[in-house]
Amino acid sequence: MQLYSEYYVSPKAERFVNKIWCLDNSIGESLIENKLVLPNGCFNLAFITGNSIEVHTSKMKYEMGEGIYFCSQMTNKVLVNMQPKTKVIILQFHTWTLSMFSKYDLSDFLDSIIKINTEELPFKTQIDSDIESLLNTINIYFEELSGLHSEKNVIEKICEIIKSQEEEISVSEISRDLKLSQRLLQIKFKTATGLTIKKYIQIMKFRKSVDQMVNSDLEKLKLTDVALYNKYFDQSHFIKKFKDVTKTTPKMFDPKSYFLSHKR
Repeated sequence: MQLYSEYYVSPKAERFVNKIWCLDNSIGESLIENKLVLPNGCFNLAFITGNSIEVHTSKMKYEMGEGIYFCSQMTNKVLVNMQPKTKVIILQFHTWTLSMFSKYDLSDFLDSIIKINTEELPFKTQIDSDIESLLNTINIYFEELSGLHSEKNVIEKICEIIKSQEEEISVSEISRDLKLSQRLLQIKFKTATGLTIKKYIQIMKFRKSVDQMVNSDLEKLKLTDVALYNKYFDQSHFIKKFKDVTKTTPKMFDPKSYFLSHKR
């Protein structure tokens, strides 16, 4: 049995949904302990069936039994312990997706998890839906949403500008590009994501560095190269920022301890 697996939505739905990932210990007889997840700028919706998982964020410990849980933006690594006979299907939304639903103010919701009801979801599905059914539901709903919102909103535009830059970009530069005040951009982004724009930029830079480390031969790719390629001041600056999130150094980082995205 494969514990971690990934599934991808249709090209149109991918505008809003990064992927679906699954942690499957449903036929396991033992506890999966001390697995780690890194922040990546996405929101997550977790469908838990079977027994339970225990999740430690930087704020608190969550005991999550069968149900649906909404996970905010995370700013530090998250520790996961998973009981036997448990399965978790996780729907991963892009940073801007929830800003399409104006009733949500997430400005104070960070490093946190809440349990929700199926009635609160904008699409109809069940807690115990299989991957294929969930993929079909998600594709239909978000393809239609994409058609209804052909114009990108300001949160999506901000994220698009940040991701498209080779050099690290400042809020003032984003403000000039979008012809909107820095204050307005900051308020809108914080309300929609819980993050400041600067913090989002830091998270995306960090994940890019980790992906580069994991998918490269570290014997050939020196930490200085990773640091400079990802626009850290120097190796020391990179190590400090890396420790802020993972509580370990890049050289002591063990990818096997983490649930990391598959290379696409």
